[in-house]
Amino acid sequence: MAFEASAALRRSVVIADDDVLLREGLASLLDRHGFSVTGLADDGSHLLELVEKTSPDMAVVDIRMPPTHTTEGLAAAREIRVRFPRVAILVLSAFVEVEHAIELLASGERIGYLLKSRVTDVEEFIETLHRVYDGGTVVDPAVVQELVAAHRRKDPLDVLSPREREVLALMAEGRSNAGVAKALWVTEGTIEKHVRSILTKLDLPETDETHRRVLAVLTFLEAASSSSGG
Repeated sequence: MAFEASAALRRSVVIADDDVLLREGLASLLDRHGFSVTGLADDGSHLLELVEKTSPDMAVVDIRMPPTHTTEGLAAAREIRVRFPRVAILVLSAFVEVEHAIELLASGERIGYLLKSRVTDVEEFIETLHRVYDGGTVVDPAVVQELVAAHRRKDPLDVLSPREREVLALMAEGRSNAGVAKALWVTEGTIEKHVRSILTKLDLPETDETHRRVLAVLTFLEAASSSSGG
Protein backbone atom coordinates (compact mmCIF):
# COMPACT_ATOMS: atom_id res chain seq x y z
CA MET A 1 0.00 0.00 0.00
CA ALA A 2 1.40 3.41 -0.95
CA PHE A 3 1.04 6.48 1.25
CA GLU A 4 1.19 10.07 0.16
CA ALA A 5 4.26 11.90 1.45
CA SER A 6 2.14 14.96 2.18
CA ALA A 7 0.18 12.99 4.77
CA ALA A 8 3.30 11.50 6.32
CA LEU A 9 4.97 14.93 6.66
CA ARG A 10 2.64 15.63 9.55
CA ARG A 11 4.01 12.58 11.32
CA SER A 12 7.13 13.25 13.37
CA VAL A 13 9.26 10.39 14.67
CA VAL A 14 12.07 9.87 17.17
CA ILE A 15 14.29 6.79 16.82
CA ALA A 16 16.15 5.00 19.61
CA ASP A 17 18.74 2.30 18.90
CA ASP A 18 22.32 1.93 20.12
CA ASP A 19 23.40 0.53 16.74
CA VAL A 20 24.47 3.71 14.93
CA LEU A 21 24.19 2.13 11.48
CA LEU A 22 20.63 0.92 12.05
CA ARG A 23 19.68 4.20 13.74
CA GLU A 24 20.99 6.33 10.91
CA GLY A 25 19.63 3.92 8.32
CA LEU A 26 16.13 4.10 9.78
CA ALA A 27 16.33 7.89 9.91
CA SER A 28 17.33 8.03 6.25
CA LEU A 29 14.62 5.54 5.27
CA LEU A 30 11.86 7.42 7.09
CA ASP A 31 13.07 10.75 5.76
CA ARG A 32 12.87 9.42 2.20
CA HIS A 33 9.29 8.32 2.83
CA GLY A 34 8.10 11.69 4.04
CA PHE A 35 8.35 11.36 7.81
CA SER A 36 9.95 14.10 9.89
CA VAL A 37 12.68 12.59 12.08
CA THR A 38 12.94 14.96 15.05
CA GLY A 39 15.58 13.15 17.07
CA LEU A 40 17.91 10.14 17.40
CA ALA A 41 18.78 8.46 20.71
CA ASP A 42 21.20 5.71 21.71
CA ASP A 43 19.67 4.84 25.09
CA GLY A 44 16.41 5.01 27.02
CA SER A 45 17.08 8.17 29.01
CA HIS A 46 18.06 10.11 25.90
CA LEU A 47 14.90 8.84 24.20
CA LEU A 48 12.71 10.15 27.02
CA GLU A 49 14.44 13.53 26.84
CA LEU A 50 13.75 13.71 23.09
CA VAL A 51 10.09 12.78 23.49
CA GLU A 52 9.65 15.45 26.15
CA LYS A 53 11.48 18.04 24.09
CA THR A 54 10.08 17.40 20.58
CA SER A 55 6.59 15.93 21.29
CA PRO A 56 6.75 13.48 18.36
CA ASP A 57 3.80 11.62 16.88
CA MET A 58 5.65 8.32 17.13
CA ALA A 59 8.67 6.63 18.73
CA VAL A 60 10.55 3.74 17.12
CA VAL A 61 12.38 1.96 19.93
CA ASP A 62 14.86 -0.92 20.16
CA ILE A 63 14.12 -3.21 23.14
CA ARG A 64 17.78 -3.84 24.06
CA MET A 65 19.86 -0.73 24.73
CA PRO A 66 22.64 0.40 27.13
CA PRO A 67 23.67 -0.02 29.81
CA THR A 68 22.65 -3.70 30.24
CA HIS A 69 21.21 -4.41 26.78
CA THR A 70 18.22 -6.24 28.27
CA THR A 71 14.92 -4.34 28.43
CA GLU A 72 15.91 -0.67 28.62
CA GLY A 73 13.94 0.15 25.49
CA LEU A 74 10.91 -1.64 26.82
CA ALA A 75 11.12 0.33 30.07
CA ALA A 76 11.39 3.57 28.09
CA ALA A 77 8.36 2.58 25.98
CA ARG A 78 6.37 1.98 29.17
CA GLU A 79 7.37 5.39 30.48
CA ILE A 80 6.38 7.06 27.22
CA ARG A 81 3.00 5.36 27.34
CA VAL A 82 2.37 6.65 30.86
CA ARG A 83 3.76 10.17 30.46
CA PHE A 84 3.00 10.83 26.80
CA PRO A 85 0.00 8.59 25.93
CA ARG A 86 -0.62 10.32 22.58
CA VAL A 87 2.73 9.10 21.22
CA ALA A 88 2.40 5.96 19.09
CA ILE A 89 5.11 3.37 19.76
CA LEU A 90 6.74 0.77 17.50
CA VAL A 91 9.20 -1.48 19.34
CA LEU A 92 11.86 -3.33 17.37
CA SER A 93 13.52 -6.55 18.51
CA ALA A 94 16.18 -8.82 17.08
CA PHE A 95 14.46 -11.83 18.66
CA VAL A 96 10.95 -13.21 19.20
CA GLU A 97 10.18 -12.30 22.81
CA VAL A 98 6.59 -13.27 23.47
CA GLU A 99 6.29 -11.89 27.00
CA HIS A 100 7.50 -8.47 25.87
CA ALA A 101 5.03 -8.42 23.00
CA ILE A 102 2.12 -9.24 25.31
CA GLU A 103 3.19 -6.63 27.87
CA LEU A 104 3.36 -3.96 25.20
CA LEU A 105 -0.03 -4.81 23.75
CA ALA A 106 -1.62 -4.66 27.18
CA SER A 107 -0.71 -0.96 27.35
CA GLY A 108 -3.38 -0.04 24.81
CA GLU A 109 -3.75 0.99 21.18
CA ARG A 110 -1.25 2.61 18.81
CA ILE A 111 1.42 0.08 19.71
CA GLY A 112 3.47 -2.33 17.64
CA TYR A 113 6.07 -5.07 18.08
CA LEU A 114 8.18 -5.94 15.06
CA LEU A 115 11.30 -7.97 14.39
CA LYS A 116 14.20 -5.95 12.98
CA SER A 117 14.38 -8.32 10.02
CA ARG A 118 11.05 -6.87 8.82
CA VAL A 119 12.66 -3.49 8.20
CA THR A 120 14.23 -4.87 5.02
CA ASP A 121 10.75 -5.05 3.49
CA VAL A 122 10.49 -1.29 3.18
CA GLU A 123 6.90 -1.07 1.95
CA GLU A 124 5.63 -3.37 4.71
CA PHE A 125 7.63 -1.49 7.34
CA ILE A 126 6.30 1.91 6.27
CA GLU A 127 2.77 0.53 6.16
CA THR A 128 3.23 -0.82 9.69
CA LEU A 129 4.26 2.62 10.93
CA HIS A 130 1.13 4.15 9.46
CA ARG A 131 -1.11 1.43 10.87
CA VAL A 132 0.28 1.95 14.37
CA TYR A 133 0.01 5.73 14.06
CA ASP A 134 -3.60 5.42 12.88
CA GLY A 135 -4.58 3.48 16.01
CA GLY A 136 -3.70 -0.08 15.11
CA THR A 137 -2.04 -2.79 17.16
CA VAL A 138 0.60 -4.71 15.23
CA VAL A 139 2.31 -7.96 16.26
CA ASP A 140 5.09 -9.50 14.20
CA PRO A 141 3.81 -12.60 12.35
CA ALA A 142 6.72 -14.63 13.77
CA VAL A 143 5.40 -14.04 17.30
CA VAL A 144 1.93 -15.11 16.27
CA GLN A 145 3.27 -18.24 14.55
CA GLU A 146 5.29 -19.23 17.60
CA LEU A 147 2.25 -18.91 19.82
CA VAL A 148 0.08 -20.90 17.44
CA ALA A 149 2.71 -23.66 17.26
CA ALA A 150 2.91 -23.79 21.07
CA HIS A 151 -0.86 -23.90 21.47
CA ARG A 152 -1.93 -26.74 23.77
CA ARG A 153 -4.62 -27.87 26.21
CA LYS A 154 -6.53 -25.76 28.75
CA ASP A 155 -7.29 -23.35 25.99
CA PRO A 156 -9.72 -20.50 26.78
CA LEU A 157 -10.20 -20.20 23.02
CA ASP A 158 -11.89 -23.60 22.79
CA VAL A 159 -15.17 -21.77 22.21
CA LEU A 160 -13.93 -20.68 18.79
CA SER A 161 -14.20 -22.68 15.61
CA PRO A 162 -11.00 -23.55 13.68
CA ARG A 163 -11.82 -20.84 11.13
CA GLU A 164 -12.40 -18.26 13.89
CA ARG A 165 -9.03 -19.16 15.41
CA GLU A 166 -7.46 -18.60 12.01
CA VAL A 167 -9.14 -15.22 11.70
CA LEU A 168 -8.05 -14.24 15.22
CA ALA A 169 -4.43 -15.25 14.50
CA LEU A 170 -4.43 -12.95 11.46
CA MET A 171 -6.03 -10.18 13.52
CA ALA A 172 -3.17 -10.61 15.99
CA GLU A 173 -0.76 -9.76 13.18
CA GLY A 174 -2.48 -6.38 12.95
CA ARG A 175 -4.47 -7.08 9.80
CA SER A 176 -7.71 -5.24 9.08
CA ASN A 177 -10.85 -7.13 8.09
CA ALA A 178 -9.95 -6.49 4.47
CA GLY A 179 -6.43 -7.82 5.07
CA VAL A 180 -7.75 -10.99 6.74
CA ALA A 181 -10.22 -11.50 3.89
CA LYS A 182 -7.42 -11.21 1.34
CA ALA A 183 -5.24 -13.71 3.22
CA LEU A 184 -8.05 -16.26 3.46
CA TRP A 185 -9.50 -15.65 -0.02
CA VAL A 186 -12.98 -14.81 1.26
CA THR A 187 -15.12 -11.69 1.22
CA GLU A 188 -14.72 -8.90 3.75
CA GLY A 189 -18.36 -9.44 4.76
CA THR A 190 -17.56 -13.03 5.72
CA ILE A 191 -14.69 -11.85 7.91
CA GLU A 192 -16.90 -9.24 9.56
CA LYS A 193 -19.28 -12.04 10.56
CA HIS A 194 -16.40 -14.10 11.96
CA VAL A 195 -15.09 -11.12 13.95
CA ARG A 196 -18.52 -10.43 15.44
CA SER A 197 -18.77 -14.08 16.41
CA ILE A 198 -15.29 -14.08 17.97
CA LEU A 199 -16.02 -10.98 20.05
CA THR A 200 -19.30 -12.47 21.22
CA LYS A 201 -17.92 -15.92 22.05
CA LEU A 202 -15.01 -14.46 24.03
CA ASP A 203 -17.55 -12.51 26.09
CA LEU A 204 -15.64 -9.25 25.78
CA PRO A 205 -17.04 -6.07 27.36
CA GLU A 206 -19.36 -3.98 25.22
CA THR A 207 -17.03 -1.14 24.26
CA ASP A 208 -16.09 0.19 20.84
CA GLU A 209 -15.10 -2.47 18.29
CA THR A 210 -11.48 -1.28 17.98
CA HIS A 211 -10.90 -1.77 21.71
CA ARG A 212 -12.67 -5.15 21.66
CA ARG A 213 -10.40 -6.28 18.82
CA VAL A 214 -7.36 -5.41 20.95
CA LEU A 215 -8.84 -7.37 23.88
CA ALA A 216 -9.48 -10.34 21.59
CA VAL A 217 -5.87 -10.30 20.38
CA LEU A 218 -4.64 -10.09 23.99
CA THR A 219 -6.81 -13.08 24.91
CA PHE A 220 -5.29 -15.03 22.03
CA LEU A 221 -1.69 -14.12 22.89
CA GLU A 222 -2.04 -14.69 26.63
CA ALA A 223 -3.77 -18.05 26.13
CA ALA A 224 -1.09 -19.28 23.77
CA SER A 225 1.72 -17.99 25.98
CA SER A 226 0.26 -19.73 29.04
CA SER A 227 -0.15 -23.03 27.23
CA SER A 228 3.46 -22.84 26.03
CA GLY A 229 4.67 -22.42 29.58
CA GLY A 230 5.89 -18.82 28.96
